[in-house]
Amino acid sequence: MASKNLLSSVKNIFHTLRALQEDKNNHPITYAGEFQLLKKHGDTINVLNLDYEDHEVFICEKLVTKPNDSNDDESTLETSNSTEGDEGDLLAVLETETRPQPLTLTKARNLMSWYTLSQNPNFHSVDDPSLRPLWVRCDMSDPARTAWVGAEGVYVSGKVSGVNLYSVTCKGPELNKSLLIKLDELKEEHKRRHHPSMMAIKGSAHFVMLGSTVVENTTIESKSRVTIDFKWSRVEKVLETPPLSSTATLNIKVASGDKKSPMFAMFRELQFVQILADGLRTGDIEWMHPLESKSAVDLTKEYLEALQNPITLEQEQASEPTVADQEFTPPLFNTLLPRGDLDFVEELWVRMRKSVVCYQDIVDSLKLVIKALTYDEIKPWIHSDSSSFLSKLIRQSYDQKIEQVSLTGLTPVQMFLEMGLDKMRKDYFNHLLGEELTTRNNLSYYENTEVDLQEQVVRLKKLHHLLEVVMTGKTFLDLPYDRCLLLTQLCLQHNKTSSTYDEKLEFKLQIQPSSITHFYQKEYPAVWGVEVSSGQGPHRVRTSLQVSDRPLIDHVTFEAGHPDKNLDADSSEPAWFSTLFTCSFVKLA
Repeated sequence: MASKNLLSSVKNIFHTLRALQEDKNNHPITYAGEFQLLKKHGDTINVLNLDYEDHEVFICEKLVTKPNDSNDDESTLETSNSTEGDEGDLLAVLETETRPQPLTLTKARNLMSWYTLSQNPNFHSVDDPSLRPLWVRCDMSDPARTAWVGAEGVYVSGKVSGVNLYSVTCKGPELNKSLLIKLDELKEEHKRRHHPSMMAIKGSAHFVMLGSTVVENTTIESKSRVTIDFKWSRVEKVLETPPLSSTATLNIKVASGDKKSPMFAMFRELQFVQILADGLRTGDIEWMHPLESKSAVDLTKEYLEALQNPITLEQEQASEPTVADQEFTPPLFNTLLPRGDLDFVEELWVRMRKSVVCYQDIVDSLKLVIKALTYDEIKPWIHSDSSSFLSKLIRQSYDQKIEQVSLTGLTPVQMFLEMGLDKMRKDYFNHLLGEELTTRNNLSYYENTEVDLQEQVVRLKKLHHLLEVVMTGKTFLDLPYDRCLLLTQLCLQHNKTSSTYDEKLEFKLQIQPSSITHFYQKEYPAVWGVEVSSGQGPHRVRTSLQVSDRPLIDHVTFEAGHPDKNLDADSSEPAWFSTLFTCSFVKLA
């Protein structure tokens, strides 16, 4: 009877996983009334991301049933009557309920044994028993504090030869790093399981230069993130500083809108451009708060009068900055290279952009300009490559042949948007070319005005994001010129080949560790790892340790603090969590 139950369990788990494997919609499956099985990409699981970065795995966790409506009402009533002192406990309960729920190690091992047997081609009459790796969340209630167990078929020449069984245990927090497992102990653990003739050892470290921070046990997330990944061989001890011979990769993901960014003023200007573009598309514009007390019409009048009086204009320009907006708190680092060559249309955009609060402001201001051009009251200078419609009218005014313009409907907004696009493109080009980060030919994609205005705005946003990335690398990490040049080329190439704007994109750049030693040698890594491995190809096995300043396990609550009162409370060194990853090979008959 026991063997029949075992056979039934093996077949059930196999067919359930096979159905999940073939389900393109990736719907979670309930198994045996108490487990939930789902597919996930390995890079979404902290302890698995190194092995399954580009692959899917099965995840098994406890099935959490949602309370019915009546219970919800009762829970709401209880919540409303709770006292202030109960709020912390209530939040903890809610957090636990939303977190993936683990299984006991005993149940996890049962699932592992069924999975392992299902991979044996001699066990049942299935032509292809291959399944994706299975990983089960565990509750760490056993003495070894097991957080995950996993199993994966090993294939040789397309046929399964065995199964690798994995175990992940986690300990911490530990303030005294001398109590962490030693490198020699990690080597002995690997030898005990695999009896290798030779072993390879690799080290890795992940440093967060810019990202989320923890204030009073609360994580404050940042949309921008700058990290550095190191890899090296010949590891001497746990938590050693990456040597200068390491391979270092800089990862930069920047979100526009950070007030500390050197690009913030340009971001605000870009926001206004986007508002105008949205208005053209929807017919409705949500105006930004004006930055000037004077109206757009008054500022336009003053500018036109100043153009007719060169002395007044010269005094005005001497008293005002000629670069983009200076109305914000100065950033921590230098902004874009300043421009001293704003032409008439660009100067007009700067004034109007800060003061326009309605559609009629644009109409009335443009009417004043066109009237001054028509009656030959001004002879403004513009760049030869200016492409806006207003620039075209100015060129026509040189020959006193200005065409009739109907400032109705969306035409004024379109004219105003063209002015902003033209001006901002030149701002970005000025910096890239002035810093010799690219050539004019490489910017033709952004300079193209044959595409519609909405596409021009998308390309302008790509150009802005490119400069956010490069300026972050230069001002925050003090990257040398050759790295900034390469980073610029990588961003330019991506923007040309990608039809969409993706602010979440992370750019990777190889750098020399010696160029950033002043950063990482004074900091503690967010994650430090060492891997001991042996064997080749499909029979390669490993034992690894990851030491981190936060738990790599997300389904179990860890204690905050440490019982050892003798440790220095003022130490800047973090409390360490150690995650041990072990593997055992089981040969299938």
